[in-house]
Amino acid sequence: MEEPMAHKNLHLDATQCGNTEFRWGERTYIMGIINMSRDSFSGDGFGSNIDKAIEQAKQFIAEGADIIDIGGESTRPGSQPISPDDEIGRVVPIIEKLTAEINAPISIDTGKSAVAICALQAGANMINDVWGMKLDNRLIGVASEAGVPLIITSNQRGQSCQQDIIKEVTIDLKRNINIAEKAGVKNRNIIIDPGIGFGKTLEQNLEIIRRLAELKSLNKPILLGTSRKSMIGLVLDLPADRRLEGTAATVAIGIANGADIIRVHDVRQMALVSRMSDAIIRRTKGEY
Repeated sequence: MEEPMAHKNLHLDATQCGNTEFRWGERTYIMGIINMSRDSFSGDGFGSNIDKAIEQAKQFIAEGADIIDIGGESTRPGSQPISPDDEIGRVVPIIEKLTAEINAPISIDTGKSAVAICALQAGANMINDVWGMKLDNRLIGVASEAGVPLIITSNQRGQSCQQDIIKEVTIDLKRNINIAEKAGVKNRNIIIDPGIGFGKTLEQNLEIIRRLAELKSLNKPILLGTSRKSMIGLVLDLPADRRLEGTAATVAIGIANGADIIRVHDVRQMALVSRMSDAIIRRTKGEY
């Protein structure tokens, strides 16, 4: 079976994250979302209920999650920012407990260097900066010094997007990749995220998924985070808790177009979507 164009010419070094080695191109990896915020857009924030969050993380792993992504601050439009100390207070206790109870790598979803430092000290193995270094560029130095993978997101909030959103996202990501590499972040530790939502219009978000394969020109693994997002609600006229099927469609098409990691709320269902998509897209004849 000939390999699809979205997955051709991808010769990436494996990325070590904690005890896990991510071998890009072999299969799609799944990142399960744990929100410790009280006002998550998807309505799944655990707030101070650490025991419930740990139970959810363990369930995610049993259902097929490869990474647990822990965030303490809502990134929904209009949400009120919180202080680094408050954010640390939300994420560090669960990271400390999870580190002792699970083997899967833990990602810290933050745009603040102080939070990232404390999270890494508590046992996190990856930094997921959804602000694309626009909130705190010291995160680059934290990732470099710790030698951990860094997810760089293209975030257009507060900016006027150009007509060609893929071109803008590519330029933005390429600039930040260069900055990260000059700061000492290893090439194999950089992962890119086109930033579905984050200042983009509905049409721009749909276009990014449709043209996702073009980001392969940056020669970096791609994370795609579409789970329950507003673009699905706008297309299907559904609230966040009823966007499962819409999420599944974006995940399947995203994998077909080159996504290497999918960041999701509904791990069990999206793990099945991922496995089926991989069977069609990635595997060669005789490997079923």
